[in-house]
Amino acid sequence: MAAESPTDRTAPPGESPAASLTVSLTASLADERVDHRFKALPPDAEGLTVGALAAERRNLFTGGFTTPVLALSAESVAHNLDLLETYAERHGLAFAPHGKTSMSPQLFADQLERGAWGITAAVPHQARVYRAYGIGRIFLANELVDPVALRWLAGEMTADPAFRFVCYVDSVRGVELMDEALSAAGATRPVDVVVELGAGEGARTGARTEADCAAVADAVAAAGSLRLVGVAGYEGEVPDADPDRVRAWLRRLVALAAAFDGEKRFAGAEEIVISAGGSAWFDAVADVFAGIPELSLPVLKLLRSGAYVSHDDGHYKHLTPFNRVPDEGALEPAFRLWAQVVSRPTGEQAFLNAGKRDAAYDLDLPEAQVIRSGRDGSVRPATGVTVTGLSDQHTWVRTEDGAELEVGDWVGMGLSHPCTSFDKWQLIPLVEADGTVTDYIRTFF
Repeated sequence: MAAESPTDRTAPPGESPAASLTVSLTASLADERVDHRFKALPPDAEGLTVGALAAERRNLFTGGFTTPVLALSAESVAHNLDLLETYAERHGLAFAPHGKTSMSPQLFADQLERGAWGITAAVPHQARVYRAYGIGRIFLANELVDPVALRWLAGEMTADPAFRFVCYVDSVRGVELMDEALSAAGATRPVDVVVELGAGEGARTGARTEADCAAVADAVAAAGSLRLVGVAGYEGEVPDADPDRVRAWLRRLVALAAAFDGEKRFAGAEEIVISAGGSAWFDAVADVFAGIPELSLPVLKLLRSGAYVSHDDGHYKHLTPFNRVPDEGALEPAFRLWAQVVSRPTGEQAFLNAGKRDAAYDLDLPEAQVIRSGRDGSVRPATGVTVTGLSDQHTWVRTEDGAELEVGDWVGMGLSHPCTSFDKWQLIPLVEADGTVTDYIRTFF
């Protein structure tokens, strides 16, 4: 039996209103018309709605799609969504997956249906997309000092009293700028903030010392438009990260929360937010957060991993915590980029018609995995076929002696780094193992 398509799921009885709203709003994406804006879709589908094209259940290889074409495995996406839902439940973690990975409201709806607390964002544009599709809880894992964005935020919070928004602060000046902009905008509710603890010298954002964090917290207390609700950070930026160093930093984060609580800095909060967790060290987050001491308020232990939804065949394949805790399960790479051999100038070289505009290349080059014959459609491993480089619109391929590859063949490639794979495609076919396209994933970058 074919695996359940993630986007085919309907909200179960008793589903949260926020999840149901997002599911309802994403349904409108099926009404968008297929046209020249969307790469690789069948030319004869021009004018159809996305929903009508999906209902035809065309085959990726014989249904009129052009190359290059990026495909998402329906079975692998569903598996990955289920796995992190189970993992978070098992470890007592709330989950706000980072939406910057996919920027896909359909996948957000799937994550919310599987119990996600909300969705994490990095910049105001992402938060605006989330709100357009009914996301009721947003964790902005970044500082926000843009007065225009803060004016928009104040308006959203006034218009929707149920909307929950949390963001980082890491400097006194940043707090001052937020307070000035929100006050000028006539904010009717305080914005919840968490002090970001930097991961170490040379790391990214975040107050570097506990004393710096306390100074920021003091500034928040003096700002009428803000409310301190917790602490947060990103352990993926720990210098020379290894299990011991990452856990040491996470213990600092927990100790900071406990110290702030003991100093009654969370007065007015309903719960204490302690948040961390990218896609490389969430096992360490689970371990350390399991030891959070009893505080004066309930604690929201908020994990933010995002790349898991598609996983990959490179960077995260090597970094995933499931390599260290195999008994907890395993993620499956869901992306495959199909390109066609368009040139075979020598016995050692070939060129495909995909390039930097189509494939992630910032961390690793694509990996040739399978070949689909242009003659008879048979599929075989890409033995002796290696991707050596990318131009804007070409993939450079080296072939070993005896490698079977000819002009017209399709080459299926695994990709590294989900974030820079999703962002090159506005409408991505969701494909079952037999090649049947069941849906199309819309992205907003």
